[in-house]
Amino acid sequence: MSRFWEGKRVFITGHTGFKGGWLTIWLKSLGANVIGYALPATTTPNIFSIANVADCLIENHIQDIRNLDSLKKAMLSAQPDIVLHLAAQPLVRKSYLDPVETYSTNVMGTVNLFEAIRQTQSVRAVVNVTTDKCYENREWVWSYREDEAMGGYDPYSSSKGCVELVTSAYRRSFFRGSGVVALASARAGNVIGGGDWAEDRLIPDFLRSLNQKKKLVIRSPHAIRPWQHVLEPLSGYLLLAERLFLEGSKYATAWNFGPREEDAKTVQWIVEKLVSATPNASWEIDNNPQPHEANYLKLDSSKARAMLNWQSRWNLETTLTKIIEWHQLWQNGHDMHKVCLEQINAYVETK
Repeated sequence: MSRFWEGKRVFITGHTGFKGGWLTIWLKSLGANVIGYALPATTTPNIFSIANVADCLIENHIQDIRNLDSLKKAMLSAQPDIVLHLAAQPLVRKSYLDPVETYSTNVMGTVNLFEAIRQTQSVRAVVNVTTDKCYENREWVWSYREDEAMGGYDPYSSSKGCVELVTSAYRRSFFRGSGVVALASARAGNVIGGGDWAEDRLIPDFLRSLNQKKKLVIRSPHAIRPWQHVLEPLSGYLLLAERLFLEGSKYATAWNFGPREEDAKTVQWIVEKLVSATPNASWEIDNNPQPHEANYLKLDSSKARAMLNWQSRWNLETTLTKIIEWHQLWQNGHDMHKVCLEQINAYVETK
């Protein structure tokens, strides 16, 4: 990374979450002044506490993005140069249980953020993080490009498709021309890494089963996902934000940050790799009826490679090794803030 981030004021929503925690640590290491805005961490344990993410912040707002007045106040107080929007209800299965929370957080929370940005003259660049699941999934064997139709079968995926439409509308209605906010959206794959304890995610479920000395129970062994280490899309968000800040509207579009083609693997492939690397681990299939989830999903990141010179650095085997390493170091009482920095440095140095 360049010295671009030194002294920049960066407003992050969702900084108490898995991706937000890693991103906050990375930005602080680059010299940014980071302001966080999010609900309290939703799991115990969580990376925010374990890696002392709060120490990386100059302001720490524990608030709800659905509270427009609170968000406006925090944004105006912060006077950020760049906004990175990661706050969301991010779980497909939870969206079936509470669709109202999912839509209100993901859609209206994003509208609230854009309204707060409209009143804050300091903001130059905004990266709105959505998901690969925003696409209308037709179970194609080929990868989705940024101009494919938005959609979503389940409430979570649908909410993120809506967020993409909201982003496009605000960009065209309010953030156009020179000297105004450059707004982009970023779509990543199935992000995995140390420090994720969310429910109904494969890697956290595996680590929990290991700790509890139980079999891992999986739902869809043949489902294909674009697996990638958390640092992969985060590096893309940082590159994109820099280009938005320096060059503006040229980069104010939608972007995919997915893994290499060969790293889109089945759930069973991941599980077998984890089990083979871990003594006493085992797994079985849950044959109970399950809510609908996409079976086949891959991203085309050729636009990011061509225009941002971004590319995936860690293959899937390296990614899984880094996750197990992170988890073992945590269990052995290591300084996890330092471990995160060491993995970030290792990633940056990988060619």
